[in-house]
Amino acid sequence: MGKDTIADIITSIRNADMNKKGMVRIASTNITENIVKKLLREGFIENMRKHRESNKYFLILTLRHRKNRQKPYKRNILNLKQISRPGLRVYSNYQRIPRILGGMGIVILSTSRGIMTDREARLEGIGGEILCYIW
Repeated sequence: MGKDTIADIITSIRNADMNKKGMVRIASTNITENIVKKLLREGFIENMRKHRESNKYFLILTLRHRKNRQKPYKRNILNLKQISRPGLRVYSNYQRIPRILGGMGIVILSTSRGIMTDREARLEGIGGEILCYIW
């Protein structure tokens, strides 16, 4: 685990999905919990539970089971892409938040009112830092 927790959770979920793993264990912080709650509500993951192990908390994520999927590296269903990173932060106002696949995917933003999806931010009329795209 590095210093960029968002990159760590995105990479962990992407790798588990490509290798057809059912569960992923990631470190629990406030920002990772909020991002995972958004993924859970949008239907990209199936379940989340908090686990304590020697005074450290972890989130155990159950990924959605995808039937009829053959070559995992060619037919990857869950795509995650980190946008903002520690060396280059990307900000957007609510009018310029990108639409992923015409609204089929989601953009996760960090706003002044917490972690939001692109739809929530447009409804609230606030922009923020674009964390990642998921489709």
